[in-house]
Amino acid sequence: MKKSEIRFSIALDDQKVPEAISWTATDAGPDIHFAKAINIALWDRDERGTMKIDLWTKEMPVDEMKRFYVDTMGAMAESLITATSDSLMATKIRNLCKELTDHLNAEEGQQQ
Repeated sequence: MKKSEIRFSIALDDQKVPEAISWTATDAGPDIHFAKAINIALWDRDERGTMKIDLWTKEMPVDEMKRFYVDTMGAMAESLITATSDSLMATKIRNLCKELTDHLNAEEGQQQ
């Protein structure tokens, strides 16, 4: 059986707020990669519920954070199709992502 590892490293300031997030993965080559935010969700098989870890650095702007969550939901729609073949649910998520993207684009237009 092949094994793969993903490792996250979080640098914290004195108040335990993330300053830097880096990650490596055995299938991503030897380079260290950097991120402004991570969102990890795990299905706990014993508790039969979702466990989440959400972290973001001080440099993560609010507009990018909003896009990050919309992109994450869009990726979930694609994963849902692969995992369950439930095209109705995936379409509803995609439609919500479109609505939220339109909202974000309007927000950006108002700020300019």
